[in-house]
Amino acid sequence: MSAEGAEPGPGSGPGPGPEPGPLCPEHGQALSWFCRSERRPVCAACAGLGGRCRGHRIRRAEERAEELRNKIVDQCERLQLQSAAITKYVADVLPGKNQRAVSMASAARELVIQRLSLVRSLCESEEQRLLEQVHGEEERAHQSILTQRVHWAEALQKLDTIRTSLVGMLTHLDDLQLIQKEQEIFERTEEAEGILDPQESEMLNFNEKCTRSPLLTQLWATAVLGSLSGTEDIRIDERTVSPFLQLSDDRKTLTFSTKKSKACADGPERFDHWPNALAATAFQNGLHAWMVNVQNSCAYKVGVASGHLPRKGSGSDCRLGHNAFSWVFSRYDQEFRFSHNGQHEPLGLLRGPAQLGVLLDLQAQELLFYEPASGTVLYTHHGSFPGPLFPVFAVADQTISIVR
Repeated sequence: MSAEGAEPGPGSGPGPGPEPGPLCPEHGQALSWFCRSERRPVCAACAGLGGRCRGHRIRRAEERAEELRNKIVDQCERLQLQSAAITKYVADVLPGKNQRAVSMASAARELVIQRLSLVRSLCESEEQRLLEQVHGEEERAHQSILTQRVHWAEALQKLDTIRTSLVGMLTHLDDLQLIQKEQEIFERTEEAEGILDPQESEMLNFNEKCTRSPLLTQLWATAVLGSLSGTEDIRIDERTVSPFLQLSDDRKTLTFSTKKSKACADGPERFDHWPNALAATAFQNGLHAWMVNVQNSCAYKVGVASGHLPRKGSGSDCRLGHNAFSWVFSRYDQEFRFSHNGQHEPLGLLRGPAQLGVLLDLQAQELLFYEPASGTVLYTHHGSFPGPLFPVFAVADQTISIVR
């Protein structure tokens, strides 16, 4: 038996003290000892050599009670200190925190107002500058057209004078007189031949480039992509998916596979060689935007394609960016470029975007690729787009997904 005090003997007890409490239900003796092994009070008989707690760690109950009293005192002191700390925190710290929160919120409001005021001011200045450029270009084109009107009015008058002179010679001169006027006829004819026919000139056209502004383009792209909740729900047309691609159940994720799937039924819409896929949605007019998650792939193409894009074979006519039917932003390892009709324009990007925003403005005939994370316009293409146009995708490494 292990005892932390005197070994209990028959009839031994805790000594004089208060009236005895509950008795041991087994031996009817006072519970004057504490068994630490069973964590309960026991009598001397239980703690003795023949008792059930023989060999347990035993100590006097009064010692255990004193130990618990000391623990309670210590805990009360800790609670008192904790209460004092909380009271001090509530009285001293929280008011300061509240005041700082109010002050910082006020400063934050001022910062937002100040920055947006600068943005508004910049936008107003840019609007004024661009409108002045538009007005200037309109005036230039108008003046060019007026100049042309004056020039051709003079040319018409000159041609009419020459013609009248030649007709007069023809009708009023006899043979000898006509021969004598041969030099004059030659000069008149040469003068008429010097008046050239009108030629198409860009100087007579309004130059739409006057409205192009990197600042406006970036703000416009950010605004459009920031309000994508109202755009179309773009999903991939499973009938077009290459057998080298797997399409997710929600028809938004394409995963590349090196093995050609045998489960895909061939059809006229399906790409049978290049790992391409078209969206189910076609656009013929208006403004459209969508976002693609490309962070897991090092080989992909994203853009738009005409519905006339061929689907069968390994030729360039089916390869995105290598024909007149497709316009794509592409990545292969660390090479980024814009491709259309076999023309590939390298893009000097230092890193690949995690997400790629695509904006198609068919009214302005503009296609824009944008990185939402940095607010960077990666590339803008202006040209004539024959409708309808479909969002188009290709992936030759890992997966890409339409975000929204």
